[in-house]
Amino acid sequence: MSRERSFEAEALPLLKALYGTAHRLTRNASDAEDLVQETYLRAYRSFDRYTPGTNIRAWLYTILHRVRADFGRKAGRSPDTVELDGDGPGVDGGQEAFAVGGDISRALEALPDPYRTAVVLRDVEELSYEEIATILSVPIGTVMSRIHRGRAFLRSALRGTKT
Repeated sequence: MSRERSFEAEALPLLKALYGTAHRLTRNASDAEDLVQETYLRAYRSFDRYTPGTNIRAWLYTILHRVRADFGRKAGRSPDTVELDGDGPGVDGGQEAFAVGGDISRALEALPDPYRTAVVLRDVEELSYEEIATILSVPIGTVMSRIHRGRAFLRSALRGTKT
């Protein structure tokens, strides 16, 4: 199988999931599209280093995390962008609760970035603690701590909105 066909078969089915995660992390459709586009560009360029049969999902999320970090460093030097309504591909049905308005979505968006990233990767994308540790380049204990604290922040925020 050619490189292009192999990439299409393995990486492209994850496009919507990556976009959904990027959108939840950036809170901006345009930024999410940029992150996903750069993620797929970098993944394609280095696809010869990917070992078929290994965890392509974790590999792509690792690239997404690194691209987001790179974009974050550049953001201090670039002007703010304006989000246009209706931009971007749709989000999977299983992720719809986090993509639409509501208490959970607002509470998730209010989480500090390290906690939001860990909670989204675990509770929305259903990645393992080991995969998240690899993606974020942190010890597994740090992942567990961030998820625990992130969930505690969410519980607290949701209690506050329902009283």
